[in-house]
Amino acid sequence: MTKIAGILGTGSYVPEKILTNLDLEKMVNTSDEWITTRTGIKERRIADENMPASDIAVCAARRALETAGLKPTEIDLLVTATVTGDYHFPSTACIIQRKLGIKNIPACDINAACSGFIYGLDIAQQYIVSGKYKNVLVIGTEKMSSVIDWSDRNVCVLLGDGAGAAVVGETKAGRGIIGTEISSDGELANLIMVPAGGSAKPATEDTVKNRLHYMKMEGKDVYKHAVLVMYRTCSEILKKYNFTTDDINWFVPHQANMRIIEAVADRLKLPLNRVYTNLQRYGNMSAASIPVALDEAIKDGSIKKGDNVLLIAFGAGLTWGASILEI
Repeated sequence: MTKIAGILGTGSYVPEKILTNLDLEKMVNTSDEWITTRTGIKERRIADENMPASDIAVCAARRALETAGLKPTEIDLLVTATVTGDYHFPSTACIIQRKLGIKNIPACDINAACSGFIYGLDIAQQYIVSGKYKNVLVIGTEKMSSVIDWSDRNVCVLLGDGAGAAVVGETKAGRGIIGTEISSDGELANLIMVPAGGSAKPATEDTVKNRLHYMKMEGKDVYKHAVLVMYRTCSEILKKYNFTTDDINWFVPHQANMRIIEAVADRLKLPLNRVYTNLQRYGNMSAASIPVALDEAIKDGSIKKGDNVLLIAFGAGLTWGASILEI
């Protein structure tokens, strides 16, 4: 019989420091009203300067392992989704592996930006279904504050730090991960990027002076493509697996902008009382957004055993992905 992969446990962590819209009013030319109206965000979490993405991830991973009832040594593969890794290399996944005390398993990073966690779920599902691995730890972790230009009001108001994790393994009950679809379009890679610091434009005095090591975004174009692609991808995956929106108990979208979420939900004809959001408290945590929201929705009782959940993400690359789960 074909194995069924499902989520055995989730966990999340956000740093203690809260940066509110009122705080940002003192740092850049903006206002609480301007930010709230355009994004829906009221506050975000900021990690201590001595806390890298791997430390944030370890906190979430330990909670996911505890929920799953597993020890770190029972993990066969560790996949980390991040765009703000500790170093260019080694991978942040290897650093997390060391901090969790797991030896002699494969560990790797995925750079798919905000879609990274769904990419990780897809990878985990394939390994579980094939029988190669029994338990896969998928983590989305970001320290977005490390790539924020605090003088750019169009970007700095959007981002926050955090991590979410899920243990994926064979499940005997329900349908688990019913299906996942991922894709990308490199023609639009310039819409969201950190221009310098890689091999295309290594760090120089000029790149630092011109603030090219911070995230840049073409907001209007991103909004247009995000709504279109998220709606289309949700429609396609629902059709492929014989679901309608009536079959979906909860819609958990990437937490980037409330206007994007509302536009996609409206096109799908999904009422907002079935859309889980927490971006008002955390902002956009890139690859961490969906796993943090999923963990919170499960832990606060919103998502219950047997619920069908639709995940959708869109991010730099441009990348996107959707997944239907039965929890």
